[in-house]
Amino acid sequence: MDTLMCQIATRGRVMAGILGILFLTAFTAAAQTSASPLRPNWRRIGSAAIDLALASPATGPVSRVWFAPDGSRLYALTAAGRVFESADLETWSVTANPTPPPNVSSPTGVRLPAPGVKLYPQDSGRMFALGAHLYRSDDGGASWTNLTAYADTSVIGGGQRDLAVRDPDLLIVANDYGVWRSVDGGLSWSGLNQFLPNLPVRRILATPQGLAGTRVAADGLGLLELQPSGGKEWQPIADPQLASQWQRDADQRRAASQQLGAEITALAGSGEIRYAGASDGRIWISSDGGQTWRGVRPGSGNPVENFYVDQQESRIALAVLGGKGAHVLRTINTGVSWDDLSANLPDAAAHNIAVERSAGAAYVATDGGLFFASVDLDRSSPAANWALLSGSLPSAPATDVKLDPGGNQLYVALDGYGVFATAAPHRSRQLRLVNAADFSSRPAAPGSLLSVLGGRITSAQAGEMSFPVLDASDTESQIQVPFEAAVSSSLSLALESAGRRVTFGIPLQSVSPAIFVDRNGAPMLIEADSGLMFDSRNSARSGSRIQILTTGLGKVQPDWPTGMAAPMQQPPAVRATMSAYLDRAPVEVLNATLAPGYIGLYLVEIRLPAIVNAGPAELYLAADGQESNRVRILLEP
Repeated sequence: MDTLMCQIATRGRVMAGILGILFLTAFTAAAQTSASPLRPNWRRIGSAAIDLALASPATGPVSRVWFAPDGSRLYALTAAGRVFESADLETWSVTANPTPPPNVSSPTGVRLPAPGVKLYPQDSGRMFALGAHLYRSDDGGASWTNLTAYADTSVIGGGQRDLAVRDPDLLIVANDYGVWRSVDGGLSWSGLNQFLPNLPVRRILATPQGLAGTRVAADGLGLLELQPSGGKEWQPIADPQLASQWQRDADQRRAASQQLGAEITALAGSGEIRYAGASDGRIWISSDGGQTWRGVRPGSGNPVENFYVDQQESRIALAVLGGKGAHVLRTINTGVSWDDLSANLPDAAAHNIAVERSAGAAYVATDGGLFFASVDLDRSSPAANWALLSGSLPSAPATDVKLDPGGNQLYVALDGYGVFATAAPHRSRQLRLVNAADFSSRPAAPGSLLSVLGGRITSAQAGEMSFPVLDASDTESQIQVPFEAAVSSSLSLALESAGRRVTFGIPLQSVSPAIFVDRNGAPMLIEADSGLMFDSRNSARSGSRIQILTTGLGKVQPDWPTGMAAPMQQPPAVRATMSAYLDRAPVEVLNATLAPGYIGLYLVEIRLPAIVNAGPAELYLAADGQESNRVRILLEP
């Protein structure tokens, strides 16, 4: 363990260093009744590229590519109609006034390498032909070389759209998977998609949870996932459950369209209550699970894009509409009447809404950006003003918005740019107590770390017992459960924050293990020999020692003072019996101690078996039989 001890020691103490990437980021607050923008600190979820096992990461379709007349700029027209330019053939920026693309005149009487190809003649006598592949001829078309084929597939993907040539060796191809470059006349290829904002995400299907990462649906690309510890590129996935749900939703909309004689664009409900919205703005209600419908709102000509329906009280619903006019509608009486909550929203199409009812918070994704407002869902009231959530977000239409299951993290999809996330702004008004390792509501244990989301905590007290406040900001704080805390079914914890006193009842067990994960679901696993974190570039190997950062392992031997960093040498050992499981098979636990130099962290070291299956595997711990969260680890034989 000496290597890891030194590695951790160099990264700081008391909630610094490694833990700095675990906690929710802060944002600059603004008055919620103001139309001025809020400025959260957004983080990007992955990139705008996809790993499709091509020559390089791919992205969405690009229709045309061309060079400026002097060759100093490369332009790309995406299928969405946006034009980007690049001066270094790597980074891209939006351009409003590009040089027009050149006209391509195809010569006649040339022998073609394949039917239907488009010819691109060059002054040097060299000729290119673009079809299912890119071909080159150096003898006026008498013979051709296929530049992109590997077996029966293309190394740059299919759907070739356009070709730009700056000199005999520099070739640029646009296709259904982005922009591709060759600097040696087509002998080898690389992508220019890593920084091209052209990922057409339309829906955020799931936020990171357990072994799964963020999952989205993208136009023409299907289901994608940013896998924990899997790098920055999105991966195509085959998830039968998600695909089945996606297909079932589409089938239900088609069935409702036939039943109602209208194009149903949105369908949602809870229990027996169903809401159906049409492309012309009409809304129908069903009280018998969709057997019969009643229409209660006339059409406005604008499509209903989505609904929010309260799962406990289905009489409460919100509808979001595209087009112009009303964009957010509210009903509290099962659609008998609808209130317009659009207020100061820009007159831009709205696509989806995310709601935290307990906090009265609503977030709406529109072509004008992402907006936040306080919304009363229990009674009719004037529409609240909406605040633009800008900060570090690129200026682009927001196609979807989603809160994680705990309502702690806010996710937004921006057309072309992919997915971004931040601490949910409404948490500044409502404190929430979660486990510091995985932000779950699992029970606490003596010595474990808790995060208080939503405010700066000045003191934490349970009767006569103080909980040390280890770190505090205006948006979150971290506290430690005292080692001497007596195990009970519930502990009454009083928190002081900004002059207010808030009391939580927290269950307390002798152990409650949790493995630390970052905000994308990647576990905090360290290679013992090198001290490096495991990720997509550093997979765990058979027989290697892995060190796992955890909390909630309970009391230690010898006893250790609460609020004090563990010693660098001979840290106290965990009293609980520890077990570890890889794909549900037990693996060897070498030791379990407090993490040297840190407060409230534990370090569990395991050894992988001599033989492991390559690929992703499930890893979890158990302390005295109490199981931790499951995490994903990448293995090599």
